[in-house]
Amino acid sequence: MKRIIFVLLIILICHYGAVGQAESGDLTIGKSIFLHSHILNEDRKINIYLPNNYVENDTLTYPVVYVLDGGMDEDFFHIVGIVRFDTQPWIARFPNSIVVGIEGNTRRRDFTFAVPNIDFLEKEGFQKASFPAYGGSQKYITFLKDELLPYIGKNYRTKAERTVIGESLAGLFSAEVLLKQPDLFDNYIIISPSLWWGQQELLKNSEKLLDANLRKKVRVYLGVPNKEEDLKMYQDAEAFYNILRKHKKTAIIFDYMAEELHSTVIHQAVYNAFRQLYPKTAYSK
Repeated sequence: MKRIIFVLLIILICHYGAVGQAESGDLTIGKSIFLHSHILNEDRKINIYLPNNYVENDTLTYPVVYVLDGGMDEDFFHIVGIVRFDTQPWIARFPNSIVVGIEGNTRRRDFTFAVPNIDFLEKEGFQKASFPAYGGSQKYITFLKDELLPYIGKNYRTKAERTVIGESLAGLFSAEVLLKQPDLFDNYIIISPSLWWGQQELLKNSEKLLDANLRKKVRVYLGVPNKEEDLKMYQDAEAFYNILRKHKKTAIIFDYMAEELHSTVIHQAVYNAFRQLYPKTAYSK
């Protein structure tokens, strides 16, 4: 009898062990590709998240959210998490969207515009050696316009609506795109932008650039952290907001988050941006 019970226990253990093994698997959130850029003369790692209901042969199309610091060790995972949360059917705050993260391995080069010299860096608390390469934003804009955006549009079922998210130097770059190539995106989520770059040259020329280039309506979320941490950065952002809000083609939201720091602001800012850009509790396709 004891032998029979022992055999039965072994069978049960093997059965449930097999079931447990059958149910295990990898947890995936998206996929990574390497896109060769002829403009940048290098391969760029691109991380892509597709909505749960995305089917290759379907006709349904989706807006695209572009994350400039979109590496797996940067902001890709947690922004995808916010998108997944806001697109759940019982929340339905944000439209089901494709998220494209661009790994920012050369961000100081890519996100800064050309300047005659970098003598101003020391006044901003940086050593010149910390910027071994800089001033490549125009090439990077061209990479987005002529290579990445067309690639995503060709290989995935996309709607025309596009959102870009950038913080710090990526916020500076997002602001530059808004001012110089505003047609690239419909929604600009600009967080704690480094408008100090180039002795505030972009800020000083903002009004002129807007008047020259902005022809369609855009929505802009401008989020900034506690001003006591960096008063100059706050004042620059506030000045940028005051310029943007006067232009008839911009719908601008200014979001001051006193409880956040420059290092912590992006997650809360993106959550707030989605909530304020899409204030309804249901989204109509």
